Amino acid sequence: MSLIHDSPINIEQIERNFREIAPPLNEAEAVLESNRCLYCYDAPCIHACPTHIDVPSFIKKIASGNLLGSARVIFDANPIGATCARVCPVDVLCEGACVEKTLMDAPIQIGRLQRYATDYAMRNEKEIFKAGAPNGKSVGIIGSGPAGLSCATYLARLGYKVAIFDKKSLPGGLDTYGMAEYKMSQTVSVEEAKQVAKLGVEFKLNTEIGRDVSFEELQNQHDALFLGIGLGATNRLNVSGENLNGVIDALDFIEQIKTRDWRRVPLGKTVAVVGAGNTAIDAVTQAKRLGAERVLMIYRRTEKDISAYAYEYELAKKDAVEFVWQTAPIEIVGDNSVSALRCQKTDGSNQIFDIPCDMVIKAIGQQKQHSFFESVAGVATDEKGRVVVNELMQTSNPKIFAGGDCVNGGAEAVDASQMGKLAAQGIHSTLTGEQVKFAGFS
Repeated sequence: MSLIHDSPINIEQIERNFREIAPPLNEAEAVLESNRCLYCYDAPCIHACPTHIDVPSFIKKIASGNLLGSARVIFDANPIGATCARVCPVDVLCEGACVEKTLMDAPIQIGRLQRYATDYAMRNEKEIFKAGAPNGKSVGIIGSGPAGLSCATYLARLGYKVAIFDKKSLPGGLDTYGMAEYKMSQTVSVEEAKQVAKLGVEFKLNTEIGRDVSFEELQNQHDALFLGIGLGATNRLNVSGENLNGVIDALDFIEQIKTRDWRRVPLGKTVAVVGAGNTAIDAVTQAKRLGAERVLMIYRRTEKDISAYAYEYELAKKDAVEFVWQTAPIEIVGDNSVSALRCQKTDGSNQIFDIPCDMVIKAIGQQKQHSFFESVAGVATDEKGRVVVNELMQTSNPKIFAGGDCVNGGAEAVDASQMGKLAAQGIHSTLTGEQVKFAGFS
């Protein structure tokens, strides 16, 4: 991918385009919003949150001015609560279940209140939890994404010596490298990882399993291992021209945006994005905000079949993205660089036509990491390539546990966090015979 940045707008305008779409509440706004809460008994928002944060409790503490207590409630149930406050699809989770939505047609702004409390704690470097007394056992965690950070946090609180291994230079996984920049900057997830490090968790970054350390070494060094390595590379289109200059994976495109080195981000004048999930939306909206003159989203099915959330789709429409339905790419045209995307209609007409463009972004899902699980880790996977686990998040190897996207096939950061919590409970039960329940479990 050697396409240069070709934007007609200046850096100042790009910076404005990438301002947060959900800015923080000020004190007056937070107090006013928190006092709208009905503090429901058996609150539906708690059940709607995958980590089951006690939402009424943390909101009530904001209303009473106890921000540290509020942050403690949040982080107790979800160690990446600051990240989730920004990137969770609250419309379909906690806020979608809010009773106030029924009564007032406007739910409590739970996500922004959660951010208000967690930002306070992190900004003021408040100590939320302490590491437990050393218990003489160690756990190695592969992957520093949401699942890995969550698992590490709970294990450290139980007294385990924990080491996290990640091939990237910064911790946080997709929270750091794969979230749309207008939702959350890298700073948040990196600072959240620092909170985990304060519990004594060791981060071994720029460390790739099989290159810098063998899987066997990790097995010998630790009493248990946790796999939180997520998914692999973007699926291929399997059409000719896929290796032309100007073709890029959506996650690679987003990762370059995350540097905020705007002039080094590759950008065409006309950008065609293939796919219709949330990552595709992140790609089209950010290409538009960078200054691409024309951005199109190409999808083989109809509008009603898109997997992106409704609010994400609305965002793309507001950014003047064009949508081409029932259309499948059959060739990327060009000599050395992209000049067009050749497509065929899937509506039964089989019409073949070209979409002139100089950049193609692939956003059609990620591959499962079959070879690592089967050949390196030696754990069983299902017919879809997902790691098979039991209720303890234990794999076919009783010493190895797993969670996050590599188990569920790709979901939200909050789902991965919950899996990390479950795995910590499972690891502790397996190694000690003791049953422990963290916040969010009755």
